[in-house]
Order: sequence, then structure tokens, then C-alpha cells
Amino acid sequence: MEHPPARAWRDLVERALDEDVGPGDVTTALLVPAERNAEALIEAREPLIVCGLEVAATVFRCCDARLELEPRARDGDTLAAGEPLAFVRGRARGILSAERTALNFLMRLCGVATFTRRFVDAVRGTGACIVDTRKTLPGWRVLDKYATAVGGAVNHRVGLFDGILIKDNHVALAGGVALAVKTARASAPSNLRVQVEVESEADAVAALEAGADFLLLDNCTPALLGRIAARLEGRALLEASGGVSIENVRAIAKSGVQRISIGALTHSAPAADVALELTPQAGAHPDGGIDSSGGVEA
Repeated sequence: MEHPPARAWRDLVERALDEDVGPGDVTTALLVPAERNAEALIEAREPLIVCGLEVAATVFRCCDARLELEPRARDGDTLAAGEPLAFVRGRARGILSAERTALNFLMRLCGVATFTRRFVDAVRGTGACIVDTRKTLPGWRVLDKYATAVGGAVNHRVGLFDGILIKDNHVALAGGVALAVKTARASAPSNLRVQVEVESEADAVAALEAGADFLLLDNCTPALLGRIAARLEGRALLEASGGVSIENVRAIAKSGVQRISIGALTHSAPAADVALELTPQAGAHPDGGIDSSGGVEA
């Protein structure tokens, strides 16, 4: 997968540093000589999927342009607890000031990628793919969707501008499933498929007959999904959504649907445990000041 360009997320880094460092890191300025150099290890504290190293490198460079991040893994790699993601070298002040913000980005992005990979692994061999949604942190969509892709998911539409999805509220305002599909189909751009949300077998059939080529089967049991898939016989792309968990996702995948969309990939992914440790050798300094530092929690 291609990493999103910096222009799409650089402002997030700048805002995050503004809120954390503000006018200056007073603790580090008091304890660490300005010219002191250090080396720091960024490591996994639990098994995880790596994601966000380029963003973390940008955080460090924003604090001190002379800092160098040396990756020891690539986005998408699987790491065990204790394995390194990267080393950071340069002025100790910059490393310490950037630490929390860099780790916050890594915790979030590795967490989303790791959580996504659990679902991808759970449906492996069924032919169904895991798909993300628009339930992302405001302002984070490009990074959240990058992280789900790193974890092995397929990206759904980015926003309201690049995909047609007729939801239940659209159906209510349009006067029914069939009328909503016909109205959208009449003027839809040729490069966009018309997808419609349905919750019953009858509505699925009505949507198909009205011209839909992509159905979102919302909150349907695996049994109902199987009946719809058998009845439509491959005449429409089927995507299951709603109530999906790691416990039932394989049963849903085996029902005959091609896609399973899961909002929890981005709205409920646990943060990954990632830490930064300064090495004593690199921190040694004859003029005094701190000698080494563990990961900062606060």
C-alpha cells in the first residue's frame, strides 16, 4: 500500500506538537544540556503490526531537524514484544520533547493495523475481505485508512465525494429502496457503482431489480446473509455490516458475502504498547545532566 503524502497529515503533527510542547519543554530545558547527544530505541512492548514510522520520523524532525530516525522494521511487519521499530539519534533535547507525540502516533496507527489484522486473519481462506468505514477520528481519516490497509483491509470510500452509498435515511427521504436506487442510477457518474443499504431479503431483491449492483446488508444474521447470497446468485456485490465481532466474523464471511465492513477497526481499536528508551552509552556526558531515561508516561 502507498503511504499517504505528508501534505495530507503534516498539519496533524504540527498541531499535536503545539498542544504538547507549546512554547517549550521546561523539564528537558532544565535538566539536559543543549549540545548533549543521545540514542533512543523505539520498541514494541507487545506483539503488533508496525505502522506509522514515517509519521514518527516527521515528529522528531519537527522538534529538531538534525534528528535521524533509523527504521528497524517496515510498515506491515509483524513484531514480537521487545523487538525494535527504530532507533533515533541526535540531540537529547529534541528526542525527549518529541517522544510523547511520536509515540502517540505510533500507538494509534500500530493499534489500528494490529486490530485490523486480527479480523483479516480470522476470515483468511473464505474469499471475503475486510473493509473499513468512515468512522474515523476527525482529521485522521487518511492515516486511519492507511493503517487499516497496512493491517490487510480494503479501503471503502474516502468520503461522501468518491462513492455512492444510499443509506437508510436516504431511502426514507426518497420514498423506498427501489425509488432511491432508480433515482440515483439515472444520474450517477459512470465510474461509480450504486450501493444501497438493505436489512431484509425483500429489500435486497427490490434493490437489485431497481438496478443496484452493490448491496450493504446491514445487521443481518449469517443465516439471512446466506439466504440472500443464494437467492441473488452473484448478480450483485454483497457487503455485510453491523454487529461484526472477532467471534462471529468468520461465520459471516462463510455466508457468501464478498465484503465485511467494520467500523470498530478505527473507532474502537486498542492502542498498541510502544515505548522509547534512551541508551546509557549515548546519553553519557562529562558535563553532568541526565545519564539515561526510560519511556515517559505522562
